[in-house]
Amino acid sequence: MTTGLFDGYDPETFFDEAVESDGRPRPHYEALVERLAAFSTSQLAERERIRDAAFRQAGITFMVYGEGEGVERTFPMDLVPRLIPASEWKHLEAGLVQRVTALNRFLDDLYVGDQAALKDGIIPRWLVASSDGFQRQAFGISVPHGARCLVAGIDIVRDAEGTYRVLEDNLRNPSGVSYVLENRAAMTRVLPRVFGDHLVRPVDHYGPALLNALRRVSPPGADPEPTVVVLTPGVFNNAYFEHAFLARQMGVELVEGRDLVVDDHVVSMRTTHGLKRVDVIYRRIDDAFLDPVVFRSDSILGVPGLMSAARAGNVTLANAVGNGVADDKAVYAYVPDLIRYYLDAEPILASVPTYLLWDPDQRQHVLDRIDELVVKPVA
Repeated sequence: MTTGLFDGYDPETFFDEAVESDGRPRPHYEALVERLAAFSTSQLAERERIRDAAFRQAGITFMVYGEGEGVERTFPMDLVPRLIPASEWKHLEAGLVQRVTALNRFLDDLYVGDQAALKDGIIPRWLVASSDGFQRQAFGISVPHGARCLVAGIDIVRDAEGTYRVLEDNLRNPSGVSYVLENRAAMTRVLPRVFGDHLVRPVDHYGPALLNALRRVSPPGADPEPTVVVLTPGVFNNAYFEHAFLARQMGVELVEGRDLVVDDHVVSMRTTHGLKRVDVIYRRIDDAFLDPVVFRSDSILGVPGLMSAARAGNVTLANAVGNGVADDKAVYAYVPDLIRYYLDAEPILASVPTYLLWDPDQRQHVLDRIDELVVKPVA
């Protein structure tokens, strides 16, 4: 049984990551629970102060706006880390690779292929065409290796039995990895001895790994060491910390739309030594604001002519334009079928049971259980 700080804790009917239903720590949590139980409340409070100070020093804060002036807060981080055994991680990793591979196949087939999944009735054509993430302007723009989704943010949950399930797919401009890296760094300061009790896989290689992935999708005519930039909306964006963080981690330039220019379908950035050609843009700007010539004409965040440069094969945009069609809340229900269709395999990770309300039987089922379900608008 757990003792000390965990006395009286009852997970009720929920699956608890750390504690069995009878109150005993799960085997891979025993060392952590034993170490945390040795702390007094005041000692844990001191660790929280160390955590918050580390976040403030790194600039990891956000504004909470209420009455009057906004209040700056540090990002929340639980002092109890989530431990995932290697066997579970292996299963998760395989399932995520499978899912993103299938979604990439679907996106590439949709925009530069034969639209086979639509023709074969795997997913309704009307559903895809009506999604606000579907971009006709992306037709015919190929991406090296078909990597239309280079960075994915897949949300994972556990059900009541502890089974990992995919809650949703984020394939447009997913953010948050910087907080993973900073949380890990903060944890080494707050609870350094915890790392001695476990064999923890490192995460500090993310920057170089991302840079390598971006360089691998550079256009065919690019230099052996292609020029990569991070395109940000600017300092007022709530994810600007991450944009700057990733540019620094990769050792590349952080640019805004006004720093780039397109001439003869070639993208260049302004430097103190003149214009320098850009081969890959890791963009953190939504489709609608990316190119005022093609999308919103009132956008001052994007780059005029950027889509023409991408269509000419002179620059790669990561992630590709139009990915939003594949993370639509209704398309989500068809992802298991897309995995079977494109990969000829059963999904490794299950999705959350999902009901489509245009079907009369499913709609009635939802209405009968409306107090137990989450209802989401589709795009």
